[in-house]
Formats: sequence, C-alpha cells, structure tokens
Amino acid sequence: MVLAGQTETYCTVLVSYDKQVNGNQIQEALEGGSSKDKREAMKKCVYMMLNGEDMSQLFMTIVRYVLPSEDHTIQKLLLLYLEQLQKKDSDGKLLPEMILICQNLRNNLQHPNEYLRGVTLRFLCRIKELEILEPLIPSILSNLEHRHSFVRRSAAMCVKAIYDLFGDQLLPDASEMILENFLANEQDVSARRNALLMLCTTAPDLAVQYLMSQLDQLPTWPDILQLVVLDLVRSVCRTQPENKGKYIKLILALMSSKHTSVAYECANTLIQLSRASSAIRAAAMCYCQLLINHSDNNVKLIVLGKLEEMKAQHGDILKDMVMDILRALSSPNVDIKKKILDIVLDLLSSKNIEEVVLALKKEVVKVDDLSESAGEHRQMLVQAIHKCTVNFPDVAGAVVPLLMGFLTDSNTVSAVDVIYFVREIMETNPKLQQQVLELLLDVFPQIRTSRVCSCSLWILGEYSNTAEEVMTALEAIKECVGPLPFFHTDEEDGSVKVDMAESVTSVGGGSSSGPKILADGSYATESAVTMSAATSFMSSPNLRALILACDYFLASIVASTYTKLVIKLMNLGSAGQVNKETAESMLYIASLLRLSESGAVSHSMDLDSKDKINVCLNILTNPSEASLLEECRNSFAAMIEEKHREEEEDKKKNAAPVVQPDDLIDFYHLKNTQGMSQIEMEDAVATDLSRAMGVNTGSEENGGEEKVVQLTGFSDPVYAEAFMTVHQYDIVLDIYVANRHDETLQDVSLELATMGDLKLVERPSPVTLGVGESAMLRANIKVSSTETGVIFGSLVTGDIVIVLNDIHLDIADYLHKKSELSDASFRSRWAEFEWENKVAINTTIADPGAFLDKIIKSTSLQLLTPDPSLEGNCGYLAANLFTRSVFGEDALVNISVEKNAEGELVGYVRIRSKTQGIALSLGDKITLKQKSLTA
Repeated sequence: MVLAGQTETYCTVLVSYDKQVNGNQIQEALEGGSSKDKREAMKKCVYMMLNGEDMSQLFMTIVRYVLPSEDHTIQKLLLLYLEQLQKKDSDGKLLPEMILICQNLRNNLQHPNEYLRGVTLRFLCRIKELEILEPLIPSILSNLEHRHSFVRRSAAMCVKAIYDLFGDQLLPDASEMILENFLANEQDVSARRNALLMLCTTAPDLAVQYLMSQLDQLPTWPDILQLVVLDLVRSVCRTQPENKGKYIKLILALMSSKHTSVAYECANTLIQLSRASSAIRAAAMCYCQLLINHSDNNVKLIVLGKLEEMKAQHGDILKDMVMDILRALSSPNVDIKKKILDIVLDLLSSKNIEEVVLALKKEVVKVDDLSESAGEHRQMLVQAIHKCTVNFPDVAGAVVPLLMGFLTDSNTVSAVDVIYFVREIMETNPKLQQQVLELLLDVFPQIRTSRVCSCSLWILGEYSNTAEEVMTALEAIKECVGPLPFFHTDEEDGSVKVDMAESVTSVGGGSSSGPKILADGSYATESAVTMSAATSFMSSPNLRALILACDYFLASIVASTYTKLVIKLMNLGSAGQVNKETAESMLYIASLLRLSESGAVSHSMDLDSKDKINVCLNILTNPSEASLLEECRNSFAAMIEEKHREEEEDKKKNAAPVVQPDDLIDFYHLKNTQGMSQIEMEDAVATDLSRAMGVNTGSEENGGEEKVVQLTGFSDPVYAEAFMTVHQYDIVLDIYVANRHDETLQDVSLELATMGDLKLVERPSPVTLGVGESAMLRANIKVSSTETGVIFGSLVTGDIVIVLNDIHLDIADYLHKKSELSDASFRSRWAEFEWENKVAINTTIADPGAFLDKIIKSTSLQLLTPDPSLEGNCGYLAANLFTRSVFGEDALVNISVEKNAEGELVGYVRIRSKTQGIALSLGDKITLKQKSLTA
C-alpha cells in the first residue's frame, strides 16, 4: 500500500481512520494506563499504521508493557500491530528485535485458552518470514490434535499457508500427515475443508486417492466439502484430460445435491470440461431447476446469464428446454421476466412455437392489473407475442382475439403496442383481415386513448374492402363521433356550449330534452344534459369526447378515414347510397371545422390539422383527385418490408457459422468405445474432431479493452506508461516504469489519486530500479457509475518527484455497443426521466445526415429512428438515440438540427436519464467530439 507518502510492502487489513493522533499520548497510555487505556491506545496505533504512519518506534514499549498482558483483546490487537509492522531492514534481513516476539507466539500456541491459540494460528497464516515460522512448527502441528474444533480448523489453515510458501522446506511430510492422521479422525466440517483444500493444492494425487476412498459418502458431505471436491476435479481434469470421463460421472452424481451452490458449480464444471451433448443437456437442466426453485433474484439473474452464454454455442439443446425456462416467468421481478423473454425469443423454432405462444397467452391473462409493474409486464409479453407472430405467422390467428381485449387497457403503452401489432398483422396476414376487422369494430367504442383510436381508424380506412365492411365501419365511426351538432347556443344568454351527448344516443335520433321556462313564461327545450366534466367524458362517445377535448390531430384522422371509406364506396356501392354517405361525411367534416371556430372549445385548430381536413373536404367534392390516398398504404407496406429485411440481416450477422462441405466427419462407430459411457463417448468424439480441425476447445476469458497512455516524458529520470484495461466494473492499470537516470533509484513509489466516481482499491508496492532497469506496477481502480473520471498522480523516489500525465476515462468504454429500445418505451421514459442535459450544436459539417452519422460513429449510441424516416435531402433532421451503461443506467438522446440561411447547422442535442452522472458525461463526450468533427 502507498498512503500519505509512506510505503507498506505487505498488508492484509484495510480500515479507514481520518483522525490525527499524538504518538506521545499513545506511548503514555501504553506505559501507565489501565487495560482499557491500553486497548484504546493499541487501536489508535493500528489505525495509524493502516493509514501509512510509521509506528515502529513504539515496538519496544509494546514489548515491555503490552506483551505480558493477559487481556485477550489486547493480545488480538498486538497481533494486528505485529502483522502491519515492518519486520525486515533495507537489505531484506529480519530485524534482530523480531526474535522477541517468537517466545510470545509460542506461549500463545500453548496457551490453555483456545481463543488465543486460534487467533495466533490465523495470524501466522499471514506471516512470510521463515525465521519467525521455523521455531514454531512443532507447536503448530501439535494444535492439529487439540480438543477444540476452532483450534484444529485454524491449525489446518496455518499448515496450508506455510506449505504454500515454503513447501517441503519446513513441512516435508505435511501431506501424508494430513491425509493419514487428520482427515481420518476429524469430524469438524470446516477443519476437514481446510485440510482437504491443502491436500488439493499441494498433493492432488493424494487428494484424489482420498476422494476415491470416500465415494459412497460423497453425496452426504456438507456443501463446503463438495465445493472443494469440484475444485479438485477441475484442476485434475486440466492436467490429466485422459481421465476426464470418470470425474464427469462424479460431477453428475454431485449435481443431485440438495445444496444449490453445489448444483450450480457442477453445471459450470460440466460446461467447462465436456462438449458432449448429454453433459450440456444435464447442465442446462440444472440451471433451469435453479431458475425455478431458487427464491433469490440475484441468483436467478446469474443463472439467466449462464443460459444466455450457452445460447450462442448450444442453442439446439436449449430449444428443447424452452418451456422449462418459461416456467420462471412466475417471478414478480421485471428484469428477470425481460431476460427470460429475450432468451426464449432467440430459441423459437417450428417445434416449440405453439407451446411458447400458449404459455405467453396464459401469462398475459394472469397479469395483475393492481401491481405497479403490470403495465410494463403486459407490454413485454405483447412485444414477445408480436415477435412470435412475425417469425411464425401461422400462430397469429390464435393470439389476435386475446390481445384485442387489451386495446381498452388504461396503460397507454401496452395498448399502443397491441394496436401496432394488429396493424402489422393486417398487412402481413391477409387471411386474418376479415376476422381482425370484426374484432376491432366490436371493441372500438370502448377505446379511450387517442393514439390507439388514431391507429384503429387508419386500419378501418385502409383494410375495409367490401361494401358491407365499408358501411359497417362508417356506422361505427358515426356512432363513436356522436350526433351533430358538436355545440349549441344558449338562447337565454347567447353563450356557446359543447354538446357532450350520451353514448346511448343513436346516430339519427335527437338528444334527451326537458322543459325550460323562458323569461316571458313560455316553455323551451334544452338540447343537452348538464353534467360534470368527468361524467360527461366517460358517458359520451369516445371519439366525440376526445375531439371536444381539442384533440385536433385525431379529428383530422377521423376526416381522413371518412374520406377513404367514401371513396372506396364510390367504387363499390350504388349511386344513391354513395351520395347519402358522401353528404353525411362532408357534414361531419364541416362540423369539425365549425367546432374549432365556434369558441365553445378551449383553443382553435392548428394549421396542419385544418389543412388536412380541408384537403379531405376537397377530395369528397372532386373524387377524381383521390389518388393521394393510395400512397399511405404503399408507404406502410414499404416500412414493414424494410423492418423485416433489417431483422433478417441481423439474424444473418448473429447466426452461427454454417458447417462447410469440406469439414471433417468423425465416424464414432469406428472408435473403440468399449467401457465408455454415453457422455464419455460423445466427449471423446467432439475432442477428436476439434483436434483434427485445429480448433482450441479451451474456454477463453473475455478481456477488456486495452489502451496505452504515456505518463511521463522521454527526458524524465523515470519513464512511465500505463496499459489501461477497462473491465465491466473496474480498471486495471499496468504501469511500465524504466530508470533513465545515471544512478540507482531506491523505493520508486507510485502515488495515485482519483477524481470522480472512482475508488483506488489496490496500490502498487515500491520498487528499486538499477540503471537502465524497468519494472511493471499494477493498480486496481473500482468504477461504480459512468460519470467522467480522472486518474492523476506522481512518481516519488528520494528527492525526485515526477508529476504524471492525467488519465481521462472515456464514457464510451462503459456503454453497451448494442442496445435496443422500442419507440413506445422511449417516449414513456422520456417523460419519466428527470435529468436533462441540453448541448448546443456547434460544427462545421453542413449536412444534417452526415452530422448524425458522425455522432453515431464517435459514440456508442444506437439509432432508434428508422432509416426511411431519415432519407431525403431536406434541411432539417430529428432523430432518437439510446444507450445503456454496464451499470444499468439508460440514456435517451434526441438530436434536432436544421440548416440556417447561412448554410450552418443549428439546433440541440438533448440527453435525458434517471441519474445525473451519465447525462453530464455523455453531454461532455458529445461536446468534445463536435470539436473534432469536420466536413
């Protein structure tokens, strides 16, 4: 460790303590204080040592006044002090005064109190000095036979630590002694675990010998022992692959263990060691059982991560287990549901699609509307069913009737997803058009969402083809719009009031009326019922209520649908019927225009909607100009075709490589398989085939992205550069330092500090560099968010201090390269996220499309706006983008840019997120990239 300018070559304890303590006060408390004062003084002494202070001057005081104490807490603190104390001089030799503590340690190892024996043995596990350990070996070994399990457990761990450091030099027969004496008679689980762990690392052959003698009792062992056995199996199979078959049988036996941790590790080990389909299937089944039976959500997410990794290499095997994975949808956690659906949708096939769709239909019905996540859950299920029907159109007929009921859902997002799904089914599945139209007409009067009504009207206008369908659609729309007029004038005061009308009113009939006495005593009728605003909205027809609430975009859609249906009727019906419907449609459209100008509503119609309604009125007046109505259907068909084409391209990119015609074929029937199990035979075949083709069967770890940063100049006394490897949650700095000075540099220390949401967790130890020598130092830095951070520091050796160049972290390293989000989810999250960062556009690029491409290439943002919407050479552009960090933070980006009169791009990039860090960091990244973007 390197703290406050001081160095520690070896440290096993880290405790934060920011208070300043006077060394003289500590010494006075140690010399003349009570036991309580000594305890507090020792604590402060340990705190100061852990924070870089040199407290070696108190060593003799502690030996005189603390060492003889019988207080157990003081003895424990004494061991912590000795653990941090520098025990060697600059030449690497043990300090003479260290011999004073050996007698105290021996006394503790022979003390009648088992606590003192245990903590002393645990202290010795962290001692690396041969001169201190050597005289204590007999006392350590005698504790292996102590009556208390805590002492025996600690003694076994101490023997392992010493053997790892010095091997046969201090303990020449430790392995045989552990196997013959200790393991044979030991009953404590933790003590047996420590002894077996030592045997596995020091003498694997003896550990295997002991394991084979205990095969019958192995399934009844505790979980900590079974996990050690799995570690042994993994290490032995790597060194002796020819004996892998018999150990795989052992793993399969352990897989039925009642301990979930053991079952999980067995599945992991099977995947690592075997490529046989039977072994992979057994591991996948084990994962599925853990997914269903375990209650911890973190465990479920880890298991789902394993299944996702298996999906790439063993997708064919997992396709048979799709229903087992779907059973875990009963979990209330939304993240788990989303991961399950993502995995299942990639495993769809013609064999399992019907079962999957049936299971999803049941899940949709079971969604509890009272739960907080009901809307999001239903939306995920609807999107999953949508994807199933796109890939397998034959199942669409079974799910459309069920989903139609959710068009009236109070959750707008899920209802919009359903109507978009219905719209795509109408285009891609002509056989279902008549059935879907009938279902839509039945549910249409109950729809109270503007966006759902708009899309439903578009479907009715585009896909009503026969005269009967057109007339039915027209009647349904008129019923939902309600009777005319939309407003009336009060005869008493001359004010204009809207007429909400009741939903039970027929299209052709009048509204309910009642007597009213005028000023002259005569009677008059009132043409509308007085009621509260909320009651009026719920009781009035759905389209009428929305139009009177000033939803003029929906009003323009109503006018457009009227026009489409009447034009179709002109080509299908009789002249008298056509004239009647044309006149009624023109009356409704004109009434919409009059409503806007009447003053009965809160604000008038916008110009775009008014222009569209006027165009519809002109088309009904002159039907020969109706050709423009055909373009909408063609554009939608082109959009669907483009969407399917992009999905096919993504599938081809992500698809597994196809087997080539000249690949080797292994005829396993010609192989000598006598005495081999099915798994051994399959694994041998796969191994031979891979070896013949030159394929590496070992698993490779996914490394992070590596960057090289120069920290000092070439003329500095010490040259340094950092190899920065960015992993998911940490950064590893491998610092190369080279001595360019003409003298040997003693204790070259690397001082590092961080700014931002970074934390230094491991500091490099100081090194001594001769003339021309070099060394590698390593530091670990923990990253907890995507906030932009800076690493800075200096190299210190004697009087030489070299300030290092700063290392700036790139936010792009913590963003997923592939992130997906639906348009509906983008809109809902945009309204939900509270943090916004607005970045002004400042670039020399003159083309909006080129600017968008440059931004996407220089960041990890994923474009959500479809390509057809960005085509053309107009002077403005609006696009939505999205990214997600490795910490689960979402960032929504909207780019709005236009070209001004001078030919320059102006506009803003708006970033919204739930946390402030990613919004600010991503804004800084885009601002920085804009400066480097040139035409």
